[in-house]
Amino acid sequence: MSLPESITQIFRRKQKSYKMVLILSLIEELKSINQERASYDKVKNRFLAYYIQQQDLGHRVDETPIRYHARWNELTKGQLNSILTTPVKVLSEVIFVDTEDNSIGFFSEIKNQLGEAGLDQLKKLAKEELHKYNTAMQQFSLKNHLENIMAQYVLAKREPFKDHSLGTLLRKTIPSELRALPFLNEEHYKIQGSIGQGKWSDVPWFSILDKRITSTTQSGEYVVYLFAENMSAVYLTLAQGVTTAPKEKGSKDKYAYLRNKTQEIRELIPLANMNKDENIQLLGHGRGNDYQASTVAYIKYERGKVPSDEKLIQDLQNVMEDYRIYVEDHILNETASTMEVEPVTEYMESVPEPINDVEIPSILQQIQSHIRRKGFFFPEHLIENFYLSLKTKPFVILAGISGTGKTRLVKLFAEALGATGNNGQFTLIPVRPDWSDPADLLGYKDLSGRFKPGPLMEVLVEARKPENGHKPYFICMDEMNLARVEHYFSDLLSVLETQDWQEGKIQTQDLISSTMLDTPEDQVKFGSLGIPENVFLIGTVNMDETTHPFSKKVLDRANTLEFNYINLQQYPDMSEQEETEDPADLAELNHLFLRSDYLQLVDAYDANKELVVRTTERLVMINALLEDVHAHVGFRVRDAICFYMIYNERYKLMNEEEAFDWQLLQKILPRIQGSHSSVRRVLLNLMKGALGTGSGVTVNIEDLMDNDASPLYLKWAAGQTPPTAKHPQSARKLAFMLRRLEEDGFTSYWLS
Repeated sequence: MSLPESITQIFRRKQKSYKMVLILSLIEELKSINQERASYDKVKNRFLAYYIQQQDLGHRVDETPIRYHARWNELTKGQLNSILTTPVKVLSEVIFVDTEDNSIGFFSEIKNQLGEAGLDQLKKLAKEELHKYNTAMQQFSLKNHLENIMAQYVLAKREPFKDHSLGTLLRKTIPSELRALPFLNEEHYKIQGSIGQGKWSDVPWFSILDKRITSTTQSGEYVVYLFAENMSAVYLTLAQGVTTAPKEKGSKDKYAYLRNKTQEIRELIPLANMNKDENIQLLGHGRGNDYQASTVAYIKYERGKVPSDEKLIQDLQNVMEDYRIYVEDHILNETASTMEVEPVTEYMESVPEPINDVEIPSILQQIQSHIRRKGFFFPEHLIENFYLSLKTKPFVILAGISGTGKTRLVKLFAEALGATGNNGQFTLIPVRPDWSDPADLLGYKDLSGRFKPGPLMEVLVEARKPENGHKPYFICMDEMNLARVEHYFSDLLSVLETQDWQEGKIQTQDLISSTMLDTPEDQVKFGSLGIPENVFLIGTVNMDETTHPFSKKVLDRANTLEFNYINLQQYPDMSEQEETEDPADLAELNHLFLRSDYLQLVDAYDANKELVVRTTERLVMINALLEDVHAHVGFRVRDAICFYMIYNERYKLMNEEEAFDWQLLQKILPRIQGSHSSVRRVLLNLMKGALGTGSGVTVNIEDLMDNDASPLYLKWAAGQTPPTAKHPQSARKLAFMLRRLEEDGFTSYWLS
């Protein structure tokens, strides 16, 4: 016979081995006396004898609770009774304890359901689960891992970062072995480690997160091992994320917020035998204050004095039990009470899991492969550039001549991520030339007082539903500049600038005024509707005599990708087309793959200070040139370029010069137009910088201001081999702009 599911599941969650040993002790005692119930004292003796025997044999088993400071053979009767309280309570749907006659047994309905054959199967199941538990305990040596990291890390930081064995140990080996521990095998635990992102971290770590309250170490509460910078000690801590929580709660004083939260948690859970002070010393500089303020409690293990594996695992079990109490008794109860107040809420929104930085290049390669299998080819790094542009700001413009694949790029990129027209996650909105105000896109109130949604609103309504919150939604505004963008798109541009962190999400102001929504149905459906964080807007534009130019207000808020350089001799690769299936299913990726991680420069400054300063210094020099033609940039553009550069460095997609080249092309050059000599001077100075010192081309500004510049720009003419420029994309565009200025007396980014 097969055991009923209610029985097979009693060992699914194993905080310790107590449940299996108690069931085995009970079955063995019942079989020895052939009775329906057994003496509780005799079952307890069997239970205790198991642990004493295993400990005497030198096997690793659960230690006694730390508060007793005793081995199993030293326990008092009262202490043993206390230990058994938990497994008896957990198994209370299967077994009973009768305090009047001090007996224990299976409930009669369970006993009848099982019979003798069922009891034998249950005994076999308990033995199997106990064996798996003990095997995991024997094989895992946390002590060795901790000591090895502290012994090797300082010297390892002098070695190449990529593929280092310590990275494998912290990112893969330790998390994998921790998951094998029975009290960490729950599906809702996320276990991860890090030695840094692209370069060695001062403080390596590995953490255990309960995904019901957090899936990132930037926010929420979690258990984490933190190593001191000098590797003198490692701390087992219950900690808080220091990045997003204070910002989400609107706290200006991060440390005050973290310390207040720390005190709240300390009052909720026991935290026995843990230090509850701020004497955790990790760094001699920088983030030490962050760690001290965010640590709820900790246990310190000094290098060379790390205790036995039994003690380490016992400590971890105790901390995880505190963590479980905090999550289930506090956070989940709080959620349940909210749901009782609002019984109409049937869907509990899950917390999407961030994508690891190291996975991004592989994902983009898979997207590129999907596009090629569909028979389309785009220039090198264009997919990476498109991704970084969307990540920087959820509004991107694709410009160029007709038929170059602008709309197709959006469709195929979305399709690779599982967003299609059929499931509503990809929407194509053709722009009409007669659109003159936001009502054409968002909607209007008809004569009966009902709100008539525009083509954009229905998508936003679907995207903000809780069950869709983790899915990316792509909206392609086709031929966006057939009408004046500033007229019909102005409300969206303004609302995009109101992005702010609220309760862990990016939210904006409402798009529709409450005065437009008269009926209760409209208020429920369209009220409090901004631009959800999982919506990404892409506009395609053709620049010809039938279209309208863009103002700086639009250009400031978007990256402009150009599709004017076409190689007609690209043919389908039949070997790739023969692969009918994608190598991996990317449809499971959530919207965090594309959602911005930073809204203000302060969000990213501390962790990326050197890159931000380097990029800003470049922009200061460029701004000095642009001021002559009133095309200089402000803080919005500076922040966007810095974010692009930070993401590129995090994901290791291009080198720094390649990435800055794309930003110079997409954020700076579209602002330049005119016919004055000052425009010529700006273009020549920018060309000099784009060529760099290794191109072999000399740009004499004063000479070219007075003479024909064709020897310079003709180097990019058809059939010529262009110079090896520092920023080749920008240099080529500047050459076209210079040529137009000489031939037509007027130039613009949009004329090619």
